[in-house]
Amino acid sequence: MDSLKTEIKFLSGNIQSEIIAIRRHIHSNPELSNEETKTAEFISQKLIEWEIQHSTNIAGNGICVLLKGELEGEKVIAIRGELDALPIFEKNDVSYKSCNDGVMHACGHDVHSAALLGTLRILQQLKSKWGGTIKAIFQPAEEKLPGGASVMIANGILENPKPDCILALHVFPTLEYGKVGFREGQYMASADEIYITIKGKGGHAAMPGEYNNPLFISARLLNAYENLIEELKTQTIPTVIAFGKITGAGATNVIPDEVNIEGTFRTMDEEWRKTIHEKLKTIAQKIAVETSSIIDVKIAIGYPCLYNNPALTSQSKNAAIDFLAKENVVDIPLRMTSDDFAFYSHEIPGCYFRLGTRNETRGIISPVHTATFDIEEKALETATGTMAWIALRLLNSK
Repeated sequence: MDSLKTEIKFLSGNIQSEIIAIRRHIHSNPELSNEETKTAEFISQKLIEWEIQHSTNIAGNGICVLLKGELEGEKVIAIRGELDALPIFEKNDVSYKSCNDGVMHACGHDVHSAALLGTLRILQQLKSKWGGTIKAIFQPAEEKLPGGASVMIANGILENPKPDCILALHVFPTLEYGKVGFREGQYMASADEIYITIKGKGGHAAMPGEYNNPLFISARLLNAYENLIEELKTQTIPTVIAFGKITGAGATNVIPDEVNIEGTFRTMDEEWRKTIHEKLKTIAQKIAVETSSIIDVKIAIGYPCLYNNPALTSQSKNAAIDFLAKENVVDIPLRMTSDDFAFYSHEIPGCYFRLGTRNETRGIISPVHTATFDIEEKALETATGTMAWIALRLLNSK
């Protein structure tokens, strides 16, 4: 295995310029969720060029690769990368800046897709030295409910053949390039969207006896939710309830008939998730009765909690240590962010780890989902080599 590791390190360095060019092309041509047609076509063309068989148009713009080793082996290891970008105007002054105004790869999905292509390129060149199957999943619509992962699963992506486990990496701009991070067990939160409609009675602002102001009712509801948030701080299960939008289409002298509020709810436990759903609705109905109004609370069920299988994550972490050295593999804390990779992790053992992309010397420090997010592209060599080595270690494990 040591000679194979040496070959992977050589190949990951040898293809680096090609993978950087791929990443830059995808970054320059971002597409929103469920609109990734050209991105998928570009990836498919690369796979055709490399003579890697694949299927296209899965759950929209999804692609599935089945790469088989030439030695004996029954194991199937899946690896996921995403295609979609975000509705953000890029502010970076780089040659590969987004050509689509208002759309940007600000979450690193260009990196993930390029890294997955690089991993396949390495494994293809070494296929005479390993057995089993790599199932590569290029997934659309990670950024938009119901999540491309859930749609791909519904379309059978985890069947024929069924993977023994699934891997994914994600850019991590707080971690220096050349490093990766792992966490066993619960890692990321569920994410639900909250939509509330408060119906009172509108009218002329000068005639308070003739209207039931939904703005005051919404203030009362938000205050009650704030009290709930304070209570939840005493709980051991991490929980976030936040509201970021309130709309009441009135004026200085016009009381609207209704107010709309939008927010998010995140937590780390599926049963607790259901409990809080009921609490949010119960509080709203109590206030509706007290204020003679109608309050409708709709909760759009989003991504579940992301759980990293402990045994798989331990194996993957140890492989990363073997490949990168111990000082370049770190333990990472819980995060209240979410990712639809969680859907896979509820079906089969999953390991979702982090790729360091930070370079303070060059000023590459911006968080994801911002207009100035970028990566130190040397991280792509780390990504392709580490993922290829982890995959081969897993294929060879008992």
